[in-house]
Amino acid sequence: MKTAELLKELRGLSKEELKTRLTQTHEELANLNFQKATQPLTNPIILRKLRRTISRIETVLNAN
Repeated sequence: MKTAELLKELRGLSKEELKTRLTQTHEELANLNFQKATQPLTNPIILRKLRRTISRIETVLNAN
């Protein structure tokens, strides 16, 4: 998903939905970090994308 599309989608969500999305993204990042510690990842760029998505969600949450 493109950045502009993601931001438009995030801005349309309620605070509760954003918090749920943030929790899910944190869990996904934690799982990938665990996998990275045990074996090489097939696509390590996903970690960067998840960290940036978390930052975008937190930015939208703080703006509301």
